[in-house]
Amino acid sequence: MKNIICFLLFFGSILSWGQEKFTVSGIISEAATGETLIGVNVLIPSLQTGTITNEYGYYSITLPEGEYEFYISNVGFVTQQFTVQLDKNLKKDISLTEDTQQLNEVVIKADIEKLNIRKPQMSVNTLSINTIKKIPVVLGETDVIKSITLLPGVTNAGEGASGFNVRGGAADQNLILLDEATLYNSSHLFGFFSVFNPDAIKDVTLYKGGIPARYGGRVSSVLDIYQKDGNKKQLRAQGGIGAVASRLLLEGPIKKDTASFLIGGRSSYAHLFLPLLDNDNVAYFYDLNTKLSYNLNKNNRLYLSGYFGRDVFTIADSFSNSFGNSTFNLRWNHLFSDKLFSNLSLIYTDYFYGLELSFVEFDFDSGITNFNLKYDFTHFLSDNVELRYGLNSIYYKFNPGDINPTTPTSGINPFKLTDKYAFENAAYLDTEFELSEKIAVQAGLRISTFNRLGQDELNIYENNNPLLFNQDLEIYQKATPIDTVSFKKSETMKSFANLEPRFAISYQLNDDASIKASYNRTAQYIHLISNTTSPTPFDIYAPSGKYIEPQVADQVAVGYFKRFENYSLEVESFYKKVQNRLDYVDDADLIANNAVEQILLSGEARAYGLEVLFRKTEGKLQGWVAYTLSRSEQRTPGRTPLETGINNGAWYNSPWDKTHDISITGQYELSNKWSFSANFIYQTGQPTTFPNGQYEYNNVVVPVYEARNSSRLPDFHHLDIAATWTPKPNSTKRWKSEWVFSIYNVYNRMNAASISFRENTDVNRNEAVRLSIFGIIPSVTYNFKF
Repeated sequence: MKNIICFLLFFGSILSWGQEKFTVSGIISEAATGETLIGVNVLIPSLQTGTITNEYGYYSITLPEGEYEFYISNVGFVTQQFTVQLDKNLKKDISLTEDTQQLNEVVIKADIEKLNIRKPQMSVNTLSINTIKKIPVVLGETDVIKSITLLPGVTNAGEGASGFNVRGGAADQNLILLDEATLYNSSHLFGFFSVFNPDAIKDVTLYKGGIPARYGGRVSSVLDIYQKDGNKKQLRAQGGIGAVASRLLLEGPIKKDTASFLIGGRSSYAHLFLPLLDNDNVAYFYDLNTKLSYNLNKNNRLYLSGYFGRDVFTIADSFSNSFGNSTFNLRWNHLFSDKLFSNLSLIYTDYFYGLELSFVEFDFDSGITNFNLKYDFTHFLSDNVELRYGLNSIYYKFNPGDINPTTPTSGINPFKLTDKYAFENAAYLDTEFELSEKIAVQAGLRISTFNRLGQDELNIYENNNPLLFNQDLEIYQKATPIDTVSFKKSETMKSFANLEPRFAISYQLNDDASIKASYNRTAQYIHLISNTTSPTPFDIYAPSGKYIEPQVADQVAVGYFKRFENYSLEVESFYKKVQNRLDYVDDADLIANNAVEQILLSGEARAYGLEVLFRKTEGKLQGWVAYTLSRSEQRTPGRTPLETGINNGAWYNSPWDKTHDISITGQYELSNKWSFSANFIYQTGQPTTFPNGQYEYNNVVVPVYEARNSSRLPDFHHLDIAATWTPKPNSTKRWKSEWVFSIYNVYNRMNAASISFRENTDVNRNEAVRLSIFGIIPSVTYNFKF
């Protein structure tokens, strides 16, 4: 590790050698709170160049000696302008003031758009938390996950479904980061709400393609979310009271301008009213966000952040379960020089799932725990060259299940599924530079390794084949192990290594238009084994090993980007292919399975499509129209010519295939008291498998099913509207409040979450039954801050 770091530092110093230049660097923060700001534009119009702040508000730009006009611009803040006589290195921290009048700096805006047009980064969307809070959602609860599904290329499995799907990928193929810590479940109450408290969130960025080399471990997308640092100026509070949940966040200085804290809590309470209706069922969630930040000196900052969330769901005396995430992250920001920024993080993540079945008197616990050490560097080499490199090591412990009796008389013996361990390592190098005035390049390489460590029992099969094919019955059957072996946890049973190149290029057609292209290869070493369209707590996480190969994805994308006066247009086309995509055989038993290799076949997946995003970014009416035309398919052929595979080895629709996906989102500022918002969503119905016949055997009716995912649910669509009323927008008092009135599903569309079949005994015929989650839902939320 030391040798790699020294080599990278030496390589960076060689690249930065040349004519004498000087560097302007510093931290950009919000004046009222001291909160560092991500993605702030630092622009030098005379050179038509600039940079943006990183995840910690730091910027650095190196220019030839001379006098320059600097413009500092960020959405929602007053643009700052100052002149710099650059004849030496300059450290300049900047504080931006919130722009309450939304002043339009047309010239500066045009220059910033030219800078964005020229950048090679593509397939990325950033949403401000203010935009997310204006989007109407079910039950009035602001939801980060629901908001990103309004972007092109992003869908979910419908109402009441957890997770999200990006460019035809599965939900487990998304890397979800909160303050750099991995979250394995992004939803509360099985998808009704996301785990992200909007009051605690500072920045939301989604990478759908062209993924930078600093990210790895998933093959579909990266959702990178950062919490606020906490107000370093004064004690502040904000929160909201809604129909089903309330939230409260406190932040303030521990030592003014030096150290701050943030603590936020959120909880639902609808279950408190169920006993009044003689209902013994319980369903609620709660979560806690915390953060401490401390500026040791001008070159060193410490952060300690955490998240804890739980869901509890109980049905009378039948069963009870709880699940949720816990994360902690200790980070150290250090400036080696005005050109070299570093971040060292020590991260702990735990995902827990517990189930207690009262009627059979046992409980079941499972989960994933990992420890992550990462060290990242950002090297600002010159005015147009930036180098990022670093190391990442993750230690995993997988607990597939632990079954214990709840009473001594239950007759159930304790049973422990075999724990699994793994160690994942990566090193990366990523750079961005301009080849000419019209061509800019982003290139990177990630080297990842995965070591499957020892476990107490590993099944050994004849010919290393855990899954047999019965040619007479044309079905797959579990193989019987011929032996079991044990390994020490320090031993490596199986290792993998992958080179993951990343490349993106942009060509500027003119000041307002460019074309871009990207390619990235990504590797994923853990798999979610599921027979549902969206993740559930019963799903099995399995690491790659002796019988399971890692997923490897290759994605290419090309796009056209155009800026107009107050408008922008982005058109992208993509193709993605995934190797070693697992699928389960028919009649697979997923629950409490200690040998998942006996029910799995390895195949491939592909997704391709066209995405269009048209946005209006200025004026009283703002919003966007997003359209996606795509296909997502899987193929799992037999391993030999005699095997049928799945679906006879033919391509079949993946469960998250949506041919058409249209989202229209708008916000209108009527006055400083009233604002309105609406969104409309239309999606092609998700694929499903229906029975197409039946037969009777020993007086038992057995259904016969069609080819996998060859039918679809009805098309999904709904319209949502909301109005926000601010009673005293110009009040000078610290207490400020607003009321949000919203209606979800205005025209009461009963979208099908699923369709099941049953026998109608009255007419002695089978019938289809549609399950719908939500109809029309009005709600009121009161938000406040002081």
